[in-house]
Amino acid sequence: MKILVLHQLPYSKAEYATAIDHVRHDVTYIGHPGRLADLPTGLRRTSIEVPAAEEFTEGVLARTHRTDGYHQVVSLSEFGVLAAPRVRAHLGLPGPGIDQALRTHDKVRMKEALTRAGIRCPRFAAAPPPAGGRLPWRGPTVLKPRRGTCSQGVTVCAGPAQALARLRALPDPDAYQLEEYVDGHILHADALVVAGRPRHCVVSRYVGTPARYAAGHPLGSVQLPSDQARDAYVARVVDALGITAGTVHLEFFETPDGERVFLEIANRMGGAGVVTAHLRHTGVHLPSHEIAALLGTAPPAPRPPSGRHHGWLVVPGHSPGPGFRPAPGLPPALLEHRCVDRVHRPAPGTPPPTAVTYHEGQVPLALEVSHPDPAVLEDFLHTCAEALAPRQEAVA
Repeated sequence: MKILVLHQLPYSKAEYATAIDHVRHDVTYIGHPGRLADLPTGLRRTSIEVPAAEEFTEGVLARTHRTDGYHQVVSLSEFGVLAAPRVRAHLGLPGPGIDQALRTHDKVRMKEALTRAGIRCPRFAAAPPPAGGRLPWRGPTVLKPRRGTCSQGVTVCAGPAQALARLRALPDPDAYQLEEYVDGHILHADALVVAGRPRHCVVSRYVGTPARYAAGHPLGSVQLPSDQARDAYVARVVDALGITAGTVHLEFFETPDGERVFLEIANRMGGAGVVTAHLRHTGVHLPSHEIAALLGTAPPAPRPPSGRHHGWLVVPGHSPGPGFRPAPGLPPALLEHRCVDRVHRPAPGTPPPTAVTYHEGQVPLALEVSHPDPAVLEDFLHTCAEALAPRQEAVA
């Protein structure tokens, strides 16, 4: 089989060779120079470079043709969600189209589909009301991009009027949407979808929030005990959006009164420590199983599950903003705590990230953690997050 890999995320996150026999198959990786540089030495493959300054999808289309004889296109990155359908169509290959991709990429389209299915979403507006009009809710209001990752560009405003003023002042207001603020814990569910049904689903609760991470605060997550009601909720969302295959990373609220409210979903694996934590808890390596399902090949045998609940914590490498300074670091007593399985720090000389990232090789500090009792693990992560929170500068 001749396979084209749209290589847009670190190789260590995908581990393509776990699912693709690079001797049996003819594998071509296409990507920007910095990304191609992380492919393992000795991996049998062809590489096609897209110059760093060139838009990725256009670069792929310019360097591939139907006569190249590709049988499948593999893409595991959020940045490839819209690229993959275009490349498949360009190469004459079957697969989900742009409309399906947008239902798990555009935050307005996904909420429109779920609202039609009767699944509770925050009230939202895809565009500001006509002059003099008001939004149909009161209280804190969230202004966020319709597309994008890592909560970049998300702002919580005191009320609808302030949010509308900010939206109208933006140079590209059509790229944003407004929604009511929902109070509650944010959970994420990670699963493999096969024939429209989620499998190997694990639900976790965030320690901190993605929006606060974008503002410079640590973010963590802890796996929760299996719960049939939560699993059923995940299946209902997947069905309503027509997701038939691949991995999903679903985020939703659980409010103080027990209501579940959809936040957003991606038809790809979660970032930060999600894949590793999922693998250790279930024995299933999500990206390998996703690739095997796409190629119609046998997935790797599951590994023995750990019997523990797992989690992770990442400290942002971008600036927390004016008026704040980063925390000095994690005390030795926490770094050496029994819950800590692995500590990640960037290699010496690694430049600080230029954008918000969860990747453990690029942030100042990342932890992999586990414990048999998820409550103990969650308490530990809260302690670490507090110790690592940025401190407000003293005013002279």
